[in-house]
Amino acid sequence: MTAGVKTIVALSVCLAAGFLLSILSCALYGNWWPLVVVFTYAVAPLPNAVFGRFVSSDPLADVSSSVADFGRFVTAILVVSGLGLPVVLAHAGIITHPAMTMSVLGGALVYGTIIVYSSLFRSQSHDF
Repeated sequence: MTAGVKTIVALSVCLAAGFLLSILSCALYGNWWPLVVVFTYAVAPLPNAVFGRFVSSDPLADVSSSVADFGRFVTAILVVSGLGLPVVLAHAGIITHPAMTMSVLGGALVYGTIIVYSSLFRSQSHDF
């Protein structure tokens, strides 16, 4: 599946909307604690990028690398904490519920954009 210019533009609009929602969740309600979640946006793809190099390139090999699994585990921890941190902050009364909603929606847009981008632009070479 090839991705064209329209796909790249749509993904960039979704990414910008996600960051806009995250920043507006801080600016509109005068509390900058939800901005901590943006740190997890930047760090979440790194474990897969670093530890993903240890995956076997043989498609017939049915072995899983424990290092690659650890990278996926750390990525999952960062994604869940990025989506769950605004909920915990709202439950503790540190941020308001509308700020929590905007931050969670912004995080879902950013993480969704990263997943779609990585699936569309994955290099697949088939030698027949």
